[in-house]
Amino acid sequence: MLKIILGRGEDRRIRGGHPWVFSNEIQEIKGEKIPGTAAEVWDFEGRFIGTGYYNPSSLISVRIVSREQVEIDSVSFFRERIEKAFDYRRSIYPGMESFRVVYSEGDFLPGLIVDKYGDFLAVQFLTKGMDTRRDLIISALLDIFSPRGIIARNDAGVRIMEGLEETVATLYGETPGIVEVVEHGLRFRVDILRGQKTGHFFDQKENHLLLKGISSNRDILDCFCYTGSWGLHAAYYGAASVTCIDSSERALTLARENAEINGLTKSMQFEAEEAFNRLRSLKITGRRFDVVILDPPAFVKSRKALKEAEKGYLTINRRAMELLREGGHLITCSCSYHMGREMFRELLAKAARLAGKEIRVLESRAQAHDHPVLLAVPETEYLKCFLLQVL
Repeated sequence: MLKIILGRGEDRRIRGGHPWVFSNEIQEIKGEKIPGTAAEVWDFEGRFIGTGYYNPSSLISVRIVSREQVEIDSVSFFRERIEKAFDYRRSIYPGMESFRVVYSEGDFLPGLIVDKYGDFLAVQFLTKGMDTRRDLIISALLDIFSPRGIIARNDAGVRIMEGLEETVATLYGETPGIVEVVEHGLRFRVDILRGQKTGHFFDQKENHLLLKGISSNRDILDCFCYTGSWGLHAAYYGAASVTCIDSSERALTLARENAEINGLTKSMQFEAEEAFNRLRSLKITGRRFDVVILDPPAFVKSRKALKEAEKGYLTINRRAMELLREGGHLITCSCSYHMGREMFRELLAKAARLAGKEIRVLESRAQAHDHPVLLAVPETEYLKCFLLQVL
C-alpha cells in the first residue's frame, strides 16, 4: 500500500470530511506509484488521516474511502459499504424497486455509481481506483442483490480524465432490452444500454411532485423532455394539454410509449426539435402556457465553460418566462455543479428582468434523497430546481 504524506497545513480540508487529495497537496509518496493502487494518507506530522486509492493521471491524486486503516481490496469491504447504502435507500423508499443504490462520494465510494432497475443493475466505474476493483465490486453486488444482469455504463466522459476508455458492456447475466420502472404510480420504459447516464433520471423523482398542485386543467410545456417523466406527471395530475419537446427522436419514441402504457396520450403531444429554437418560434406565434418546465442536460462540463453556459441558461429561462401567462409557473433546473445555487438564482433574476416579468420564488430544491449530499463535500450537491411564479 502506498503511503501519501501531505504537505504542512494541507490536511485541514481533508480532516474536515472532504475525500479528495489534490496532487499539489502531496509532500511525498512512498511506494510504487501504480495507478489505482490502495494508499494511506498521512499528515505532515506523521498522523494517519485515511485510506483510499491513488491515480497519478488525475488532478485528484487520492480519493479517500475510509477514515480507518482498513483493507479495501476485498469483497467484504465493498459488501459492507454497499449494504449500508442499500439499507438507507430501503428506509426512505419502502417497497420501491428502482433507485440509485450507490452515489459515489455521497456513499463514501468515490467513483462508483450503482442504479437498481428492478432485477437489473447499471453500474459506472468512473475512476481508476474503482475500475481496478471491478471484480470485487461485482462479487459484492451479486452477493447482495442476486440480479438477473449487471450492465456497465462506462461511457461517461470523466473516465477519459482518469486514463480510462469509454465502454458499455454486460458484466454479468442477461443483457436487457428495455426495462420498466415505477414512479409515483406511473410506469416508465427505460433503455439502460443506450439512454442518457444509466437510462433514467432518479434524481428528479421528488421534484416531479411539484406538478401535483399546478397542473390540473393547465397547458404545460416540457422542454428537454427526454423520455417524458416531467410531462407524464403533468398529464397524470390532470393537465389539459402537455407539449413535450426534445431533439432526440430516440428519446421521444420512449416518451410516446410511456404515455401510451399509462393511458395519457390524449392530452400529450411530442415534438422532435431543438428546444432553444422551439422556445423562440412559440413566442413568435403567440403561444402561451400555464406551466413551463426546463430540465436541460448539463451545459457546464468544466469551470472554463461557465461563461458560455450562462448564456444558454439565460436564454432558455428568459424565453420560457416570456411564454408564461399571468400566474403561471416555471420549473427550471440546472444539473451543472459549476453553476452554483446562488449563481443560478441570480441568473434567473436577470432572465426575469430581460423578460419584463415579476417573479415569485415558491420553492428551491435539490436532488432526490437517494443522491445524498454530504455537508463537508459540496461537490455532492449538483442539482438545482426552482419553482417560480409569474405575478
